[in-house]
Amino acid sequence: MSEELLVNVTPQETRVAVIENGGLQEVHIERSRSRGIVGNIYKGKVVRVLPGMQAAFIDASLERTAFLHAADMVSHRGNGPANGDNKESHVGPQPDISELVHEGQEIVVQVVKDPIGSKGARLTTQLSIPSRHLVLLPDSSHRGISQRIQDAHERDRLAQALDAALEKSPMSGGFIVRTAAESQQGIDFLADVEFLRRSREQIEKKMATARAGDLIHADLPLSLRVIRDLARDDVEKIRVDSRETFAMVRQFAIDLMPEMVDRIEYYPGERPIFDLYSVEDEIQRSLERTVLLKSGGSLVFDQTEAMTTVDVNTGGFVGKRNLEETLFKTNMEAAQAIARQLRLRHIGGIIIVDFIDMVDEEHRCQVMSAFERALARDRTRCHIADMSALGLVEVTRKRTRESLERMMSETCPTCQGRGTQKTAQTLCYEIFREILREARAFEAKGYRVMASQAVIDMLLDEESTGLGDLQAFIGKPIHLQVEPVHNQESYDVVLM
Repeated sequence: MSEELLVNVTPQETRVAVIENGGLQEVHIERSRSRGIVGNIYKGKVVRVLPGMQAAFIDASLERTAFLHAADMVSHRGNGPANGDNKESHVGPQPDISELVHEGQEIVVQVVKDPIGSKGARLTTQLSIPSRHLVLLPDSSHRGISQRIQDAHERDRLAQALDAALEKSPMSGGFIVRTAAESQQGIDFLADVEFLRRSREQIEKKMATARAGDLIHADLPLSLRVIRDLARDDVEKIRVDSRETFAMVRQFAIDLMPEMVDRIEYYPGERPIFDLYSVEDEIQRSLERTVLLKSGGSLVFDQTEAMTTVDVNTGGFVGKRNLEETLFKTNMEAAQAIARQLRLRHIGGIIIVDFIDMVDEEHRCQVMSAFERALARDRTRCHIADMSALGLVEVTRKRTRESLERMMSETCPTCQGRGTQKTAQTLCYEIFREILREARAFEAKGYRVMASQAVIDMLLDEESTGLGDLQAFIGKPIHLQVEPVHNQESYDVVLM
C-alpha cells in the first residue's frame, strides 16, 4: 500500500490530506484562529467539585470550564497514557474526588479531548509527552509497548531497543513505545529520548513559574504533528506547498526522524496541491449527506448529538443474478466505503450502521469480516459489535475532536436546523483559493467577488488582512460586491 501526505498551508489554515493508493482517506484541518488544544498543558484552577459525578470542573482560561474525572487523576498503572496508544487500566477502587482536589486549588492538567459541541475539554493530570516513537510519562516509572503491537517477538525487540537507548542516555520517567515503531528494523530510540528530554526540561521550567490559567506547553502545529504521528514507513512522499513550512518540517525531520528527510518535498506547482487526487472535490463530497457507491447504491449519513446513523441502500443497483446476490455485493462495497467515510469525516462516538438485511448467514459473516478489516486500518481506536438480526451493526470510534461537518459547517438559519451550510469563514478561504487559481490560469486587470452580505462583511472585517495579503501577492486589485440573490454558500469571482 502506497501512501502520500499533502500539506497545504495558508496564513489562515493548514490542511493535510492522507492519500492511500491514489484515494483520499483522511483530511486534517487546523485554523490559526481556532487551533485544537489536545496535548496542551495548562495551569488550571478547580472551580467546582462534584462528588456525585466523581469529577471536577477546571478553569484553564478556555472558552468553557474543562472536565476532570477522578479516573484521570489516578497515577499510571496500566500500559500507557489515557491519550496515547494504550488505554489505562486502573486496579482497585478509585479514591473519592473530594480527597484528590478542592475548590480553589491550582493544578497542572493536560487536554485529552477538544471541546465538542456544548461540552468542555476533557482533562487529565497524567501528563504525557509524545515523540515520533515514544511517549514519556513524567510522573510514572512504567515501561510498556503499545497494545496494538501484538507479536511477542516484536514487543521483546522494541523493549530491548528502549532499554538500550535509556542505558546510553539515562532519563527518569515512564515510557511507552508507540505503534509507529512496529516493524522498523534497526530502530534506535536515542533521538526520541533526547527530544523528550528537551521537551520535559522546557515544560518543568514553565511549570515552576506558571500561574492559574497559563498555557505551559502547546502541542506541535499540524504541519509538524503530521510528520510525528502520520509519517510511517509506507509513506512515499510528503509534499508541502509552503517554502517556510517545508523548511520547518524538514528541520524537524532532521532532528527527530532523519530517515524521512529525503521523502519531504517542496511543491512549487502552479496547480493547487489539493487539486491533486481531486482532494478538494472529495472534501466537498464529505460534507454531503448522501454518498454514492460505484455499484449504484448509496450511503446516507445522519449525525446527531448522541450518535451517527449510516443507512445502506441499493439505489439503482439491480444486480445480474438474484436479489440476495445484489444485497450482498452492495453491503460488501458499503463496508469499505463506510470505514473510509468515518475516517474522512472524523465521525466518532456511537455509530449505527444499517446494512441491507441478508438471508444467507455466510454472506452476513463475509460482510462483517470485510467491515472489520476495513476498520482495522483506522488509526483511531474502533470497536465493532456483531450484526444484529435486523442487520444493524454498532461501532464505537474514539472521538477527540469535532467532525469535519461540524467544523466546516453551521446550522442553516433558513431551515432552522434541518440542514447545514458552510460558514462565512470557510467561504472566504474558498474565495481566496479560487482567486489564486484564476490568477495562475488567466491574465486579468483585477477581480470582482460577488457574494452574500455575511461573506462580504467578513472579507472587509475579520479577513481583511488576508484579503490585503492576497492582493499584494497577486499584484491585482480585488473588488467586493454584495449580491442579494446569493445565499451564504454561493459566490462568483469575475475577471475584470
